[in-house]
Amino acid sequence: MTAASFHAEDRHRLKEAGRFSTAILPRVSRTFAISIKWLPGPLGRSVLAAYLLCRIADTVEDDAAADMTRKAHLLDRLLESFEDPRVADAYDAEAADIQGEAAHIELLRNTSRVFVLFRSLPAASQAHVRRWVTEMVVGMKKFVQLYPRGIRIETVAEYKEYCYYVAGTVGHMLTDLWHEHRPLTIGRARYEALRAKCREFGEALQTVNILKDIAWDAEHENAIYIPGQALRALGSSHEEILSPAPERQAANHAVIADFITMASRDLDEALEYTLTIPRRALAIRVFCILPLLFAHATLRDLMASRAMLKRGGQVKISRAEVKVLLIVGPMLIWSNAGLRWLVSKVRQAPFTLGASVPVVQPVAAG
Repeated sequence: MTAASFHAEDRHRLKEAGRFSTAILPRVSRTFAISIKWLPGPLGRSVLAAYLLCRIADTVEDDAAADMTRKAHLLDRLLESFEDPRVADAYDAEAADIQGEAAHIELLRNTSRVFVLFRSLPAASQAHVRRWVTEMVVGMKKFVQLYPRGIRIETVAEYKEYCYYVAGTVGHMLTDLWHEHRPLTIGRARYEALRAKCREFGEALQTVNILKDIAWDAEHENAIYIPGQALRALGSSHEEILSPAPERQAANHAVIADFITMASRDLDEALEYTLTIPRRALAIRVFCILPLLFAHATLRDLMASRAMLKRGGQVKISRAEVKVLLIVGPMLIWSNAGLRWLVSKVRQAPFTLGASVPVVQPVAAG
């Protein structure tokens, strides 16, 4: 094969990888797909590849049928794929026995394409993504091996450790990518300020996802992340987390209330993280504020609901509120005061277009 034909084949694979990655994203995460549209060029491609690699690892971890040894092996092979393109190309077939949601399995069986996209990123972006995905996968493997019959988090400290591995690492990775791709806007001092809050940014969103998906995780992925110690303190247990008995539901929701409080504190830090991003980095600010608004709305509804503690139950904010937030969030992105106002309103009640939105002027501030 000539050099020219090799490069042509390479370009074709990259084009196919980009097309697949863009198409699969909204099927594995609608919220993330909405946000990433704001990120341009190499930064957007870097975040896209990073997210899909994290989702591939998560799909392996979430399989309720595969045993611990199988999951650990596939997580190891995923990390080896960073080193050896041949391992990445073989991963699609190697992971063919993993089960899960259809879109997630389609992504898993196209891991080779995601690695083609990854290898097209700037060298510094590859280094950031590899570092933090490796940290995540090592943590996932630790918990898979710790709980071979299905994850059952036991203590609050263990819960926080798990959230760091699967989400705090994402906050770090994104922050490194912001600094790399926008070094003039997010200089060293601003980067260090963001690093101080980036873990909470990721973990806040993770806690909200865990709380709204309690029933789903227990029924479909054989995983319960609410600590058993906290449940037993109020007379419940992992085995009774979906119990229909009124006294058990009351106890379980009381435990959930403590985690809602924890998530609310982390979301406060996540908002400060977002407001620390310079206004000139408008696209990054929008990318960050949209999932925070959705998380605040979900947390508000979780406090008033017990649906997530019932078989088949789940808490989701309305599409109408999502559409309004998609309009108003970017409208107020220039104003820290405007974003604080919007978050306070979302916390209180579903946000509608009937709300009186403050008028803000663009500012030429950092």
